[in-house]
Amino acid sequence: MKAKIIDIGVNHETAPVELRECLAGDTGSTKRILGALRDLPCVREGMFLSTCNRIEFLFTSDQASEAKQAILSLMAGLGELQRGVLSSCSYSLEDMDAVKHIFRVASSLDSMVVGEPQILGQIKEAYKQATQEKTSGVIVNRLMHRAFHVAKRVRSETGISASAVSVSYAAVELAKKIFHSLEGKNILLIGAGEMAELAARHLVNNGISSMRVANRTFERAVDVAARFGAKALSFDEIDREILEVDIVICSTAAAEPVITFDRVKKSLRKRRNRPLFFIDIAVPRDVEPKVNNLANVYVYDIDDLQGVIALNVEQRKREALKAERIVQEEVLKFSQWLNTLSVVPTILALQEKADAIIQAELRKSNNLLQHLTHGQKEAVEVLARSIAEKVLNDPILFLKGKAGRAAGDTYLDVARRLFNLDRNQGEKNGFESDDQ
Repeated sequence: MKAKIIDIGVNHETAPVELRECLAGDTGSTKRILGALRDLPCVREGMFLSTCNRIEFLFTSDQASEAKQAILSLMAGLGELQRGVLSSCSYSLEDMDAVKHIFRVASSLDSMVVGEPQILGQIKEAYKQATQEKTSGVIVNRLMHRAFHVAKRVRSETGISASAVSVSYAAVELAKKIFHSLEGKNILLIGAGEMAELAARHLVNNGISSMRVANRTFERAVDVAARFGAKALSFDEIDREILEVDIVICSTAAAEPVITFDRVKKSLRKRRNRPLFFIDIAVPRDVEPKVNNLANVYVYDIDDLQGVIALNVEQRKREALKAERIVQEEVLKFSQWLNTLSVVPTILALQEKADAIIQAELRKSNNLLQHLTHGQKEAVEVLARSIAEKVLNDPILFLKGKAGRAAGDTYLDVARRLFNLDRNQGEKNGFESDDQ
């Protein structure tokens, strides 16, 4: 039975941030998750992708129904969720629909902010981990390399990534909407990872008055702050800084909220009714949701960013149409490659049989050839191989051309019978006739 390509997951369109943050495993859990995936007997190969806005399993199986249930159970266990709750928020795509989905994800056509560049790096890292844990195989390997190729084509052949569009950019755009202008405003950046760096770059470009960077690892805060002319802080200084700043952008990898209700409430008395805005782009969330209930305090999480960016909307739509065409072209190419997999064993068997015949005939002719020099013997072998390759070339091209067609299996069966490829391997690799 032909293995199916399956993608099961949740993303920002199907599941709220509350559910996604339950599923978002820490970086150290990926190895364990891939180990569990590898141990599933109904799964041939696969990989696991976890980002702020999506959690997905891409895998192949010749027991599709059983594999889907196993993967859903694995996901539910990851987030300690009931299977029914997860099923209602998840999607399941098969074969070319799954291939198209992966190509769209890699090309940032399925992102919250279309065109953001971070997702490709995240997919590459997920694939790297799958190869390290030996959960990927022929199909996933080929699919991922084609996905990277598609993303490269989309970036080079369209203008979809021409503008600075990312979740971090959206966070800064939201801050501008809140205050109309960021000039003269004081910003506290909590977290010094990639998302925080992107936010810092956009903030500096929009004329903020001052920026502070706090991180659990102080050296990292110093590094990021130095790049943007900001002030580095330790986590212990956050409470003091909340008294002074106008906007707090949070982007840490903490498992629990960094900004709690009690922490903010204690700071408000000294702020004298000045508004305080929290923009939380972390998953799991850094800001406790009920902080939003405090007077003059406003909290926006990652789901609130979906409607923020209006800049170049029509331009991105036009470029996205071009990108979708590229994706569709590449899906067709991948489908054609996938179809040829069915003929590969027969082609390899033909080539192996030809090689066995050449070796056997050279051994038989050894007495006749012994007077030749080493170079002359090599020339005879090259000639024999060249003749065999030319004889097999037309049958191989014919089989490749019939791959995936309705009568393809019939042609494969006829070819195996004509060349006697299924005889017992002990009978000289099948090149003795039935009459012997």
